[in-house]
Amino acid sequence: MSENALREQICLLAKSMFDRGLTGGSSGNVSARTEDGGLLVSPTGTSFGRLDPARLSRFDATGRQIGGDPPTKEMPLHSAFYDTRSTAGAVVHLHSCHSVALSMLPEVDPDNFLPPMTPYGIMKLGKVKLLPFFLPGDPAMGQAVRGLAGKRSAVMLANHGPVVAARDVEAACNAIEELEDTARLAIMTRGMNPNMLTQNQIKNLVTTFNVEWD
Repeated sequence: MSENALREQICLLAKSMFDRGLTGGSSGNVSARTEDGGLLVSPTGTSFGRLDPARLSRFDATGRQIGGDPPTKEMPLHSAFYDTRSTAGAVVHLHSCHSVALSMLPEVDPDNFLPPMTPYGIMKLGKVKLLPFFLPGDPAMGQAVRGLAGKRSAVMLANHGPVVAARDVEAACNAIEELEDTARLAIMTRGMNPNMLTQNQIKNLVTTFNVEWD
């Protein structure tokens, strides 16, 4: 994909998520690999509903900013995924309501944040690691992701929001929306003793669709 087309795609998908209430105000950030190995990144303090393709932060393959506005303060978080996951072509971070709410509830498994409710939650995300609370922009968030050694494509920042890496920006957006939908289902059915996927069903999904499940 050409750089201009990628710029337009980033802004189109970001606006779609903003318009549907998946992240509000100036929250959330997104980045994507360019064909030359550089990065396009949403600027700091910008709204997903009003990103300007021409003003996205542009980095070269060495990590030097060569154009656009100053990037999101969550760059250490994005860099950690790119540096530890060779398949990462895009990273998306939202402040989506239901996933944040679920991160604040007791009895959530930190190693497998999302309950096994739907096949696509497993297929698109694998196991989601719940990380502790960090101050926004704290480089320690990136260090925590690096500590996973590339084993997770998605993490949940407690009291903050989800972060997902995928092969491209469309796949990353689809996956993070699946994360929010699964969290919403978990909130909606909490206390109702819903029927979860069985261990055999999970195993079949992992095997059939080659899901990372560590």
